[in-house]
Amino acid sequence: MTAFIKNAKALGTTKLRRDALAILSAGLSAINTKAAVRRAVSRRGKMLRVGHATYDLSSFRRVLVIAIGKAAFDAASELETILGRYVTDGLVLDVKGGALKRLTSRVGTHPFPSEANMKATGEILALLRDAREGDLIVMPISGGGSALLCWPNQLTCGEMAMITRTLMKKGATIEEMNTVRKHTSDILGGQAAAVAHRARIVGLIFSDVPGDDLPMVASGPTFLDTTTAADAAQVLAAYDLMRVCKLPSCDVKETPKDPALFARVENVLVVSNAVAAEAMRGAGTRRGYAARVLTTTLGGEARAEGARLAREPQPGEAVIAAGETVVTVRGGGTGGRNQELALGALAHVGDDALVLSCASDGVDNTPAAGAIADAVTRAAVKAKRLDPAAALRANDSYPFFAKAGAQIKTGPLDSNVSDVMLALRLPALPTGRAGGRQDAKPRAARRRTGK
Repeated sequence: MTAFIKNAKALGTTKLRRDALAILSAGLSAINTKAAVRRAVSRRGKMLRVGHATYDLSSFRRVLVIAIGKAAFDAASELETILGRYVTDGLVLDVKGGALKRLTSRVGTHPFPSEANMKATGEILALLRDAREGDLIVMPISGGGSALLCWPNQLTCGEMAMITRTLMKKGATIEEMNTVRKHTSDILGGQAAAVAHRARIVGLIFSDVPGDDLPMVASGPTFLDTTTAADAAQVLAAYDLMRVCKLPSCDVKETPKDPALFARVENVLVVSNAVAAEAMRGAGTRRGYAARVLTTTLGGEARAEGARLAREPQPGEAVIAAGETVVTVRGGGTGGRNQELALGALAHVGDDALVLSCASDGVDNTPAAGAIADAVTRAAVKAKRLDPAAALRANDSYPFFAKAGAQIKTGPLDSNVSDVMLALRLPALPTGRAGGRQDAKPRAARRRTGK
């Protein structure tokens, strides 16, 4: 089943591709936000279960829901259904919005903050500052929250956007970016929890950070921060941000370090890329492949990791990976890390194999979610006289795969657990048997060769 992939029919011209798309779809289905919330949260009467903890809703003065990130709207919508009449108030800040029964929906921008983000963040801060003992705050927090929650300590949202853009172009890791964000903000790095420390806070964490370093998800607004102002200053210096961004100053601040401010906070991991990877492994096994998860912490330069993944599978293997690579931008093209990974794989993937990479939120810095590299793609590249090396030099993977007809298109999804990748290879042919691998080639090519 490939319900999440809008162009599955156009892409699925070979058995290898159809298998790959079904395996990917299984991973995307497993991290569906509403389903993940239902697995982690339930209510029986007045008793609320979150993970292994239970809360008597009748004992609280108010129950607030404050949801932040690219999975916020769907998580909050499901929580409204679960909590029912117990929801008192709350606000949802996401890149999409809609009508909610008891909560206010606000739409912000990503990956760069804006004045709209700052206005909504101000409303969230007002709710947090008003929280008292006897209040319960349920906070779904997901990737994208670092940009959506914009309340700078010293800089403007525009200047924060400039810093973010520069760090992305220079290939900074998510850990480096979020360390800077924590120490230039008045709400990230545990500061949201510190403001509302008199209330009971339950963080529902949707991890998009490789290795599930949860205080890094959305820059950890509900976690006691272990990074320091010195760490942030080191990142600023390493990337020469003050000179590149032409900022007069950027005084980093320390985040709250008093454990007492977090004594009433409980953070629960709701879903992560490991869930997607395991679902993909199971789908690969069911389709007859020897499936294994290579890693859920894939990092490094996207093009290099693509080349490495292309060489990874043995005949009959499905190798699954998840994580967040980086792209050091040297050209002026348009693309995303998933498409660049596939472009890096294209020259190295065998005629009997395939590599795909897909953003779990459906947005790879472009309207495409990712791309496929295989023999079909190479045939299209040759027919259209495209230049993969030139596209790599220009970081121009988006138009390259659009012309090659090899983009994965899902539209924005209600999940966000970083990226998922798959390297798939057909089984070896029995000794002395001819044919059988031609399905790795485009159908048109098979007709021309008579196979």
